[in-house]
Amino acid sequence: MEAPSWRKPIGMLGILAYVTIWAVAVASLSGLVGLWPVLAQSIFYVIAGTIWILPLKPVLKWMETGYFR
Repeated sequence: MEAPSWRKPIGMLGILAYVTIWAVAVASLSGLVGLWPVLAQSIFYVIAGTIWILPLKPVLKWMETGYFR
């Protein structure tokens, strides 16, 4: 039987830290973004709410395989 991989717990902690930092960064912009027109705010939050996912693909791949590519 294969020993459990340490990559998954480390990867999950990294993902949690990343999501926390991303949420704090976006929330810290709320004072500035709140001054924008509603349509611009909506576009900003839709983009900010989806683009955080992009950097996670290599991390998830690393967690499974041990390789980033």
